[in-house]
Amino acid sequence: MRRTFFSFHYQPDCRRAWNVRNSWVVRPADEESRGFFDASVFEKSKREGEQALKTFLRKGLENTSVTCVLAGTETWSRRWVRYEIARSVLKGNGLLTVHIHGVRDMNNGTCAKGPDPLTAMGLYRTANGIFFAEWSGGKWVRYADHSAAVPETDLWFAAPPDNHVVALSVHCSAHDFATDDGRNRISAWIEAAATRAGR
Repeated sequence: MRRTFFSFHYQPDCRRAWNVRNSWVVRPADEESRGFFDASVFEKSKREGEQALKTFLRKGLENTSVTCVLAGTETWSRRWVRYEIARSVLKGNGLLTVHIHGVRDMNNGTCAKGPDPLTAMGLYRTANGIFFAEWSGGKWVRYADHSAAVPETDLWFAAPPDNHVVALSVHCSAHDFATDDGRNRISAWIEAAATRAGR
């Protein structure tokens, strides 16, 4: 089974994420092997402190080959979603975004579509190596939660050629669960992301 880590903004989107990540249950029996293993982690571990939470998130990514970002309205700006994305790049996971704003929540409501979180994280090159950048305050700034250089050999996609930030979305696909028939197609989207990353 394709082991997939689901990254999402827990408080507003938990029910939507639950619906999406369990959609493989309704698949025909001959397609069940293309389902995914849920390795999601949630924000409850925040109370243990930042370093404990980072360790928890890294452990959540263990034994996964794809990270699927489930994007609601504000997902793109969430610190810990960005951390999960950064750690996924470092781990070599395939990446994709699935917009879930059109999925019903527990009150049967939808929400506004937010930006693709992979457009708010990127990489750039300096004389000292390749580094993460994040979109903050209307501009690209150096990513604070992982300040070390990113080994170019760890990237499954082309490294940035210069100091201009290249958003991760350039290398990854984005889909809309509600309008792109996500219930029947998410397994294929995840498999394609894994293939792009050589996983």
